[in-house]
Amino acid sequence: MIITTDSKYKVLALDIDGTLARNDRTISDNTRQTLLQAQQQGTRIVIASGRPAFGIRPLADELQLARYGGFVLAYNGAEIYDWQSGEALYQKPLSKDIIPVIYDKCSTAGLDVMTYCGSEIVTESATNQYIQLSSKRNGMKIRCVSSFLDGIDYPIFKCMIVGEPSQLAQFEPLLNSYLSGKAIAYRSEPFYLEVVPLGIDKASCLEVILSHLSLTADSLIACGDGYNDISMIRFAGLGVAMENANELVKKSADYITLSNEADGVAAVVRKFIL
Repeated sequence: MIITTDSKYKVLALDIDGTLARNDRTISDNTRQTLLQAQQQGTRIVIASGRPAFGIRPLADELQLARYGGFVLAYNGAEIYDWQSGEALYQKPLSKDIIPVIYDKCSTAGLDVMTYCGSEIVTESATNQYIQLSSKRNGMKIRCVSSFLDGIDYPIFKCMIVGEPSQLAQFEPLLNSYLSGKAIAYRSEPFYLEVVPLGIDKASCLEVILSHLSLTADSLIACGDGYNDISMIRFAGLGVAMENANELVKKSADYITLSNEADGVAAVVRKFIL
């Protein structure tokens, strides 16, 4: 039975890494039970992540999003799913003609690039430590191809460029200058540079979900810790930064909660929803 909550906040958007999940990539029992209780009282949960939907599924199922009418926002919003119906509410792949540009610029800079296909990561560089980290985080196998461009004949929602933070910091503005207003590159973590279609960010895509529910941003709490969470933190009625977030994220927030290791998400839910 779902009981309507008296809180003005009806939707809770949660980043995964560094926010919902602890450093070992699991959710604590306290956080799990708190989120189930919030859903039982009518709160809709959105898992908003740069991960592909396949990499989000285990957490979405653990939190019973299908039962309680939750949503999954994958690739930072390039794909949005109603987890109860399985319906794709929104999909926006990268333009096909931009993929060779991304690959060419990465090759020139000596940087490795990867993308996704179903349950697999596709790359030419299977031994790259950051690609292997992404594989572990998402529970996805790495498919090593001899030619990245020849191995892709399907819609791509995100490319990810990996490398040392200092190198990516220099490469990011250079790549953006070549993306021709069709895509945007930004770092979700110091060693990950994500390329998604222009206009895709967590805030604009949460607006799609709120419109679907006939709600406004005032009814939204958004919690995050990374650069790609700033847009939704600023957009939400209550934007929350984790204690472990970087300073730019904290400056964008209305409220700073405990760290992901100290059940910061559960603390927010108990304070503002339950």
